Amino acid sequence: MCDACVIESVKNRMLSRRGFFRAAAAGAATAAVAGTGALSPALAQAPTKATDLTHELYEEFPTFFGDQQFWREQKFNYKEHKFNLFELRVNEHTGTHIDAPLHFSEDGKSVAEIPVSDLVVPLAVIDIRKKAAENADAQLTPDDIKAWIAANGDLPEKACVALLSGWDKHLGTDKFRNADSEGKMHFPGFHVEAVQYLAENSTAVGIAVDTLSLDYGISPDFATHYAWLASGHWGLEAAANLDQLPAKGATLIVGAPKVRGGTGGPSRVFALA
Repeated sequence: MCDACVIESVKNRMLSRRGFFRAAAAGAATAAVAGTGALSPALAQAPTKATDLTHELYEEFPTFFGDQQFWREQKFNYKEHKFNLFELRVNEHTGTHIDAPLHFSEDGKSVAEIPVSDLVVPLAVIDIRKKAAENADAQLTPDDIKAWIAANGDLPEKACVALLSGWDKHLGTDKFRNADSEGKMHFPGFHVEAVQYLAENSTAVGIAVDTLSLDYGISPDFATHYAWLASGHWGLEAAANLDQLPAKGATLIVGAPKVRGGTGGPSRVFALA
């Protein structure tokens, strides 16, 4: 075979780097919901970038109650055993993690029972960084949702609606928990009326925050948790890098743990856009 023929044959079989990435990303997302019969319309778009929305988990990761919630003990080490292995102990609601409906209801779905088709969904990012910078107790309200819709069109079907407050940038400082002298925390969250609006006017399956709680820090009653989770939805807390995503058009993939009877758990979360 002539050199020119060989070159042409190889060229025809090769995918471009971008084409390969698009095919791999679309294939992975499709595989994630295979067999569910419910492929999100957002996945029809060919993504070119994956963004990690997960904070690295470590022993001193700040927690809602303030106490340590993640521990690890090395059981085997490479020097002695020729392999490494850690035993982990972790509170379900530590680091970047998912809240299942069971977390705030008597008999809601456990984390293992959330359909995988509800964990690969379009992402709508609502930016409230300006008012969060002015007021640590800021909340995402129905007016913020309506303003997003006016600018971007209707919320996608079966979306996750994410609150972008910029609070993830405070991780590693006292401001992430932002506790006052009385121990009350101050950080943004969803207003209960916002999740009630979503439940009544959209098909959203989840909400996400870049803070320690779906409720704002000084909430006295977890009203947002009760209104949202108890109605069969899930929540994602302590997300990272939401500022790297467009307001609309990304696909969220939540790698939730499949623990029988679990109320949630640390998750590897990323978005394709």
